[in-house]
Amino acid sequence: MLSFLWSLFFFIVALGILVAVHEWGHFWVARRCGVKVERFSVGFGKALWRTKDKLGTEYVIALIPLGGYVKMLDERVDHVRDEDLPHAFNRQSVYKRIAIIAAGPVTNFLFAIIALMLMYLVGVDSVKPVIGKITPNSLLSEASITPRSQIIAVDGTQTRDWDAVNLELVSHIGHASMELTLLQTDNQSRYTRNVDIGNWQFNPEQQSALESLGIEPYRPELTTIIAWIAEDSAASRANIQQNDKIISLDGTPAQDWVQIVSYIAARPNQDVTIGVERQGSVQDINVLLDSRTAENGELQGYLGVVPQMEPWPESYRFNQQYDPVNALWQGVVKTWRLMTLSVEMIGKLLTGDVSVKNLSGPISIAQGAGASAGYGLVYFLSFLALISVNLGIINLLPLPVLDGGHLLYYVIEMITGKPVSEKVQEIGFRIGGTLLFLLMAVAIMNDIGRLG
Repeated sequence: MLSFLWSLFFFIVALGILVAVHEWGHFWVARRCGVKVERFSVGFGKALWRTKDKLGTEYVIALIPLGGYVKMLDERVDHVRDEDLPHAFNRQSVYKRIAIIAAGPVTNFLFAIIALMLMYLVGVDSVKPVIGKITPNSLLSEASITPRSQIIAVDGTQTRDWDAVNLELVSHIGHASMELTLLQTDNQSRYTRNVDIGNWQFNPEQQSALESLGIEPYRPELTTIIAWIAEDSAASRANIQQNDKIISLDGTPAQDWVQIVSYIAARPNQDVTIGVERQGSVQDINVLLDSRTAENGELQGYLGVVPQMEPWPESYRFNQQYDPVNALWQGVVKTWRLMTLSVEMIGKLLTGDVSVKNLSGPISIAQGAGASAGYGLVYFLSFLALISVNLGIINLLPLPVLDGGHLLYYVIEMITGKPVSEKVQEIGFRIGGTLLFLLMAVAIMNDIGRLG
């Protein structure tokens, strides 16, 4: 329940920020174009809070936080007094109307740049994308990639960390091949490998892009020292403590963490004597193990601990922190890549290279908001930037109920010299609304399926 409330809270915070940013873009440009704004609402439904400014604009925070709107003076919607006609949206030139409608998505992109700039100003602790090993019989198993090689570019695009590698790999879904540029960490020599990915089958619900290609990132070895203990677990009930070193299991010496996991898993709900070294002394602790069901349905023993890792090699870690000018530039570069990748993914949804099962709805967004906030400000800013870019791109889709649909009508008006007829617009709104509803239904059903 606590996890649910945490995710719900940060979902509302994240969506409230992004909706307010989007609508503020429309609002700000409308005001600059001389259009009267009657209401600025974050959320729909019953108003929880409202106020008015001296220009008569009502500001509202409403009950349902799944969107928002800016209501402008418009003869097509309400009666407009003669003296207010110059300030009606529909009386503005087509160029002003385009600017007002486009301002929402554009502001989302600008917000992403600012969020990422702040992230890079604070600093991002990162790990170089060094390959630990390649999974046998995987797509990359025949590529002769040397373990401990760093992926420094994918098809010429620089990849400084695993996040960048993942973005570039995902962008190659549906491609016949891709070129990896690698750096051997022991002798600093570069080499390239052309990888055939024509038969790449990637299901993000089951595995990451890295796993599906056969890449196992380098990680330091696990020790047998306890780093963390779950509440109300077998370990906590038996008074196993942090920094205890497991040295034996039922009298058998513990060689490594893999052996410990295997031994525990084979003994669900059984008593095990665990020998630990604590502050220089050795003691045997009798533990009644818990059990849990593995993915294959098998019942496995569960102790409820996480081990410490060996320290990372200093050369593998770095901090991405920049001065304001370079942080801004990095924000621009990352936002542009997120924009192009979003457009590419939409195209691949249409061509069938990416399944509609990959669509995510509000539940997945809420989980992402909660998880990123739990990791800290830097990760929450990154999450906000990603969702803001996606919100901007989706709103630019040429569906009449979205900003992109309105822009399409205005472009047609620019070309033909006359507005699109109200009848055509009405038909377009119905079609667009139906398509949008179907997309949202699929996304929500995907979310529900993932919860199962």
